[in-house]
Amino acid sequence: MHMSLDIPIPFDTLEDEGTQTSRTYAIDWENGRISGFSDGVEAMKQFIKKAIITPRFKCLIYDSQYGSEIKETIIDKNVTREYIETELQFLVEDTLIHDERVLRVYNIEITFGDSYPLQDSVIVTFDVDTIYGKIPVEEVI
Repeated sequence: MHMSLDIPIPFDTLEDEGTQTSRTYAIDWENGRISGFSDGVEAMKQFIKKAIITPRFKCLIYDSQYGSEIKETIIDKNVTREYIETELQFLVEDTLIHDERVLRVYNIEITFGDSYPLQDSVIVTFDVDTIYGKIPVEEVI
């Protein structure tokens, strides 16, 4: 004989699966460790940095929309500064717009490192409008 088990679940106790939190592990960038949790603006700043420095298509734990192709583009010895200046705006935007918390990426500026220790790097600054407000970003690539 098969018994049925009916347990009423009040709908007001169920969470909306569509609502995502920004709460995540906080990264201590200096020491390369996890240090508690972050949420809101701090979690967004961490997401932006992590997405910019994570190579797209190289980390199997991420889907094809996560990460960037920035570093691969600028380290190619055949790429000119003009090409980098042209492509970097698209690459920065493409890195971040896949996250629903990002509303707009703008004011992208590029500075080429011509002196030690940044001689082979690019400094990119930009602003990101998010659901938490405006976040200014400066990243060495």
